[in-house]
Amino acid sequence: MLILAADTSGKQGSIALAHGLNNGTCDVIEVVPLAGGTFSAQLVPQIAALLSKHGFKKQDIDAFAVASGPGSFTGLRVGLAAIKGLAEILAKPIATVSLLEVVAIAGGTKGRVLAVLEAGRGEVYAGQYEVSDERATMIDERLIKLDSLAATDGGPALVTPEKSIAETLVAKGVRAVEVPAQQSDAVAHQGWKKILAGETVSPEALEANYIRRSDAEIFSKGRS
Repeated sequence: MLILAADTSGKQGSIALAHGLNNGTCDVIEVVPLAGGTFSAQLVPQIAALLSKHGFKKQDIDAFAVASGPGSFTGLRVGLAAIKGLAEILAKPIATVSLLEVVAIAGGTKGRVLAVLEAGRGEVYAGQYEVSDERATMIDERLIKLDSLAATDGGPALVTPEKSIAETLVAKGVRAVEVPAQQSDAVAHQGWKKILAGETVSPEALEANYIRRSDAEIFSKGRS
């Protein structure tokens, strides 16, 4: 099964093409990086170029996997809109994958894991997951102050791809494991597992997982 995966949640993004195998794994064909700030101009042409390079047409795509957040409001909207449009035209399933989910799995630790991503303003996105057999079951995802994580030592294993967060926590005596930044190939791997399990959404039901309200919403509420 041919899977197209996309991640436009951060300053840098990527798309990936992969073959989903019956044993639950993915054979990644290629990962193509996307420069931040120009996702809207790059995404569709890069998808077309990637498919053409490997001898495929958009009709050959069997399913989609997309990073649904958390992350950039604009970036997520662009990525999800493109996947939604393609999936609707082709009538193919979509698997949504949280970036916190792939970070939790990347830590390589089974059991309770706390995945952490930078959110700005001294805050972090924190997702608590139960990890087993390369699957992660979400317990909760929330936005919290980075300083509050200093009190979590002795709790779940803490995993982050953010060097600055790992260093800050280690300096405060918190055990933190730094993992490589996760790209769309990791989204493809987890998306395929969800597709096999029937955990998909329709294009109409595809939504971003922002966790935090946008600045516009905060500003609007502050004036009301």
